[in-house]
Amino acid sequence: MLKDFPSSFWRDAAKDDPTTSVHQDVTAEVAVVGAGIVGVVTALELAEQGKQVVLIEAARFGTGTTGYTTAKVSAQHGLIYAELIKTLGEEKARLYYDANIEALRFLEGQVESLGIDCDLERQHAYMYADSSSSAAKLLEKEDEAYATLGIDGGDATGEVNELLPYTVKKATVMHDQLQFHPVKYLQGLMKRFLELGGTFYEMTRVTGIEYGSPNRLTTEAGHTVTAKDVVVATHYPFNDFKGLYFSKMEVERSYVVSAEIPSAQFPEGMFISVDSPHRSLRHVKLDNGQKMAMFGGENHLSGHEKETFTCYENLGEFAHRHFGLESFTHHWSAQDLITLDKVPYIGRMTDDTPHVFVATGFSKWGMSQGIIAARVITDLIMQRRNRYEDLYDPSRSKWKLSDATRFVKTNADVAKEFIKGKVKRAEKTLDDLGFDEGAIIDHDGDHVAAYRDTAGNVTLVGSACTHMGCTVNWNQAERSWDCPCHGSRFKPNGEVIEGPAVKNLPRK
Repeated sequence: MLKDFPSSFWRDAAKDDPTTSVHQDVTAEVAVVGAGIVGVVTALELAEQGKQVVLIEAARFGTGTTGYTTAKVSAQHGLIYAELIKTLGEEKARLYYDANIEALRFLEGQVESLGIDCDLERQHAYMYADSSSSAAKLLEKEDEAYATLGIDGGDATGEVNELLPYTVKKATVMHDQLQFHPVKYLQGLMKRFLELGGTFYEMTRVTGIEYGSPNRLTTEAGHTVTAKDVVVATHYPFNDFKGLYFSKMEVERSYVVSAEIPSAQFPEGMFISVDSPHRSLRHVKLDNGQKMAMFGGENHLSGHEKETFTCYENLGEFAHRHFGLESFTHHWSAQDLITLDKVPYIGRMTDDTPHVFVATGFSKWGMSQGIIAARVITDLIMQRRNRYEDLYDPSRSKWKLSDATRFVKTNADVAKEFIKGKVKRAEKTLDDLGFDEGAIIDHDGDHVAAYRDTAGNVTLVGSACTHMGCTVNWNQAERSWDCPCHGSRFKPNGEVIEGPAVKNLPRK
């Protein structure tokens, strides 16, 4: 049994401190836009280097993707290393592994030195195939990649069959990875950032940037933030037309349900399946001696799934079937950006904007790669060489055939969704719209997005996403309008939830 409206377990630790938004023009050495793991770690790193930093968040602290993750901090990113060896070569594949492992060890040292209580603990990370022979063969290739690159791990089929309550065909382990509480972690970093004289503004949406020396950010309220260096850490870049980032990433949505379970009934370790449907498992040790078990999966392209609540129900059924769970304390979802070559874009946004930096496209693994991003960008701003900057350089241009193929497919899908939205008929009439229901309707000859709340009040907003004009779809589980082209999301009243859109859907 699921609660009606989504809520994240991590957000239970959030504090309702008074908010301060940008209410006048502001000047700083560095402006960091986005207060998730990338933004906060970057802001703190720069403040520790003596930089005057202003950190800006469009919503409340910790409400972005970092507050809705599974919070695994790992260098095991699914079936990645065999693919990287094939597409980028052994040297860069090993560099990718080193960068992530270095991020894990940095996190451990940071948490210890700052005394942050964020439930950080080492756990082995396991991948498994439970039914598909082809997926099992892919894991065998991944084992070979581990051996080639000298990765601490390998076959763990027997071990996983002892840990999980169902049989797997093949499993692979990477030892000594991490899991933690992401919101508690950010709170600890923010405390230190403010102690060092950093400035933080919430409820301030940045809507544009004037590139120059210095750069000038424009806020929704009309104020400006002027800074020599700007870090765009908004998950999906709000200025994505610069560098055509919208054409180089896919947007996926995934889901999590959580429930309390006796500790002995849930294994140690972090698990993810590589066959379909994908399943992700991890836990949190609770003060009452039990574990909070988390089950993730049900990935799909954002805005493409009509029955989104079914995604939660499928995860709940999985947890019931294998672990006997009947009810769930929380359920939530998040979006992930996947680049053409599966390697994030971290560094200077474009060659002609040397003081504007971006971090995006973490392919579901933003906790480790967010730390990498913060450290790479900090070194770039401080004019220090970082051994990983070329690997993650957003301007890397030597596409492989697989990159070009993915580029064509991604943009063909966007074009298809754009056209489909313009020609599809209205889904309902206003009279047909039920309570707590949204749909595209025909109203006075115009397609509009309509929502009727539980009290019967109706809100009408424009149906064209304010990013690039694709027609939004109703997401019943989240009560949001989701764009199927680039993943922008809006509240029923049209307010932006997450970008790349920065403008609200117009009220009708």
